Amino acid sequence: MAWNEPGDNKDPWKNRGSREQGPPDLDEIFKNIFSKFGGKKSDGGNGSGGKSLGNIGLGLIAGILIIIWAISGFYTIREAERGVVLTFGKFSHFEDPGLRWKPTFIDKAIPVDIKTIRYMPSSGFMLTQDENVVRVEMEIQYRVFEPYKYTFSVTHPDESLRHALDSAIRYVVGHSKMTDVLTSGREVARQQVWEELDRIIEPYQMGVSIVDVNFKDARPPEEVKAAFDDAIAAQEDEETLIREAEAYARAIEPQARGQVNRMQQEADGYKQRVLLEAEGEIARFGELLPQYEAAPEVTRQRLYLETMEEVYSNTSKIMVDTKGTGNMMYLPLDKILEQQSGGRAPSSNKNTLEGLRNSNPGNEVTLTPDARAARSRTGRN
Repeated sequence: MAWNEPGDNKDPWKNRGSREQGPPDLDEIFKNIFSKFGGKKSDGGNGSGGKSLGNIGLGLIAGILIIIWAISGFYTIREAERGVVLTFGKFSHFEDPGLRWKPTFIDKAIPVDIKTIRYMPSSGFMLTQDENVVRVEMEIQYRVFEPYKYTFSVTHPDESLRHALDSAIRYVVGHSKMTDVLTSGREVARQQVWEELDRIIEPYQMGVSIVDVNFKDARPPEEVKAAFDDAIAAQEDEETLIREAEAYARAIEPQARGQVNRMQQEADGYKQRVLLEAEGEIARFGELLPQYEAAPEVTRQRLYLETMEEVYSNTSKIMVDTKGTGNMMYLPLDKILEQQSGGRAPSSNKNTLEGLRNSNPGNEVTLTPDARAARSRTGRN
């Protein structure tokens, strides 16, 4: 038989000590609990001693709650942080580093790190201006310099900055050629990304400052990587040759300038020498003119002999006449004497002429008048 069917001893909520049956009344349970704190007696009466005990209990509970509330208001701001304090959800003031206190449920402190340099990477496949696909990896370094703007200007500042970085990279790569991004234009692309990122985040007043932008890597798809590696190697060889040519130009230029200066100095010296010689000839002619006017024939002969002496002094060859014939002999005496003496130089022209007379007894070797005049001045026969 079920417990709720009619019959005795079937209801589990039956109160055996009472005439009524059923579940206990919750109102009665709470009244019994409150009666203990309110000072009610077991017989239902109220006494002065119970009231005082109840007041003490309430005061004790209130004091404990106040202590807990006061202790919960202490917090710490680290050295690299600044605290943004809100009063009932509205900005109130900033808190400096150290141990601070705020009224719980009234003020709220949000610590913001303003000194640590933060890093944010970004990468992906992007389309260039010449319709090629390249994978670019960049990384920015930034820090917070205005805690209030960083907290309240945008909902998620770091995520917004990430989207702005992706947009700046794709804009710059989309306006650049693939060869520039992979080789010599990397530095230009890095600067352009920095400028574009600053331009994007400026209207949002995010309170962050970009410290640096690093161009980590840029490479073509794996299908064409080998061809682009060869292109990059050729570009590096070209730059190496250009630097070598510039170094050679810097080395050869001072030498060329030195040669130019030396030639200029030699030309100036030659110019001065010619001018001085010409002035000397003019002075000599001025001194010779009165003598020529006094004895023109003697002066003319003397000038001729001096000129011939100067000409003959620069050569080792002598021209002589043979007596009784109309022939003139041209003797390279230095070569003849070298053959006769085995390479030794002749002692004098006089010995040479004597050797010629002895070797040709039938013909007498005579000198030309000019040669005789030259030998007479030197004291030779």
